[in-house]
Amino acid sequence: MAENFWEELGTKFKTAYEEAEKKRKADFAMIKNLPGILSYLKDLQGEELLLLLDQARKIKKRKNPKFPEINGDFYNTFDLLNAEEKAIVLRVREFMNTEVAPIVDDYWMRGEFPFHIVEKFKALNICGLTYSKDLGGQERSNLLEGMIGQEIARVDVSTCTFFGVHSGLAMNSIYLCGSEEQKKTFIPEMIKMNKIGAFALTEPEVGSAASMGLKTTCKRQGDTWVINGEKKWIGNATFADYIIVWAKDVEDHQVKGFIVDRVTAGLETEKIEDKMALRIVQNALIRLKDVKVPEERRLQNANTFKDTARVLKTTRAGVAWQAVGCARGAYEHTLKYTMDRRQFGRPISGFQMTQDLLSQMLSQLTAMQTLVSRLSQMQDEGLMSDEQASLAKVFCTVGCRAITSMSRELMGANGILISNKVARFLGDAEALYSYEGTKQINSLVVGRAITGQSAFT
Repeated sequence: MAENFWEELGTKFKTAYEEAEKKRKADFAMIKNLPGILSYLKDLQGEELLLLLDQARKIKKRKNPKFPEINGDFYNTFDLLNAEEKAIVLRVREFMNTEVAPIVDDYWMRGEFPFHIVEKFKALNICGLTYSKDLGGQERSNLLEGMIGQEIARVDVSTCTFFGVHSGLAMNSIYLCGSEEQKKTFIPEMIKMNKIGAFALTEPEVGSAASMGLKTTCKRQGDTWVINGEKKWIGNATFADYIIVWAKDVEDHQVKGFIVDRVTAGLETEKIEDKMALRIVQNALIRLKDVKVPEERRLQNANTFKDTARVLKTTRAGVAWQAVGCARGAYEHTLKYTMDRRQFGRPISGFQMTQDLLSQMLSQLTAMQTLVSRLSQMQDEGLMSDEQASLAKVFCTVGCRAITSMSRELMGANGILISNKVARFLGDAEALYSYEGTKQINSLVVGRAITGQSAFT
């Protein structure tokens, strides 16, 4: 113990001596050059001296600049909300910054879900905002709901996906396709988040072909339906109370939806472990073997895949907002990094190539924000079409990939560290790019609308 003490003390003395010697030599060099400097200054004319002083001030400002506030909302889309709506968004921002941001990297690395935040989520009262008040909703705008999605994803896309699967896919399935009795039975408790939902459409061998190719089947036997098959990539499924299962009726070959309790006999969930994106989201492989569901749990207004598509249209718009939030989080973290990172004696934010990339990122982000803001306005007016939702999903997820890639580029090797945030956004952007309809499928939806010809096979 004593030997270590004297060794550490000796090291500190040596370091202090070396630093003092270095400073002494620098001071001596400056004093030695002082006559030459003074002689040079003496020969300068007034304007030349002023120019020299101006250059010196610029160099000082470059080395120690005063940075403006970081703001990823360059066109002030936040101002489209009224004062009450802004207060709700700011409350969500505070929650994400204080409750989620400090823990998200750790949970993301471990691939675990922070269940303790669900109780705190309840207190935000942001679930089912657009629903009617008689069901526990608030009858607020889709624009507000989109802004909230952006705010959540700005900190963590996994948390936003958990919330979107529950409040968007699962709840919307009941809201849009359920009977009035089913809505009154299930939605109020889901709005309170006392019951959590999941949405099971995708299968191990069926993704984009879900409209025609579902292999999970349902067969009616009296007042009971028997479901058999498998589902994959089902978010929240390992812990959800209700799973909305979509299956093809063996009699009429049409897609139907069911509200299934996760603990139903014959239903098994297996967590998918080896993911590079959305690691906090508890995606599962679901096996259904002779799962019996009563007729009263069949979504009474879901009789074909067109009804399923109504749900997907609204959530597709939500994923576009998620992509905006992911891109905004990456941009803002990167901008802050360039202000802190110093090379050649000054912040890299002052370098031309850095500013060029930052401008590219911001222009793409701003285009995405203005697009989804208008999309939500049309949704509030009842004018949003399938192809408009698909275009937003395509444009925003492609832009999100581009922005997160540029973020990693600007950070150099530090960009692959989870602690610097951008690597997490980069990985999560890949999931956003694929779910709720791939870029290619959504492009075909848009192509069909603008050409009048279907390229689907």
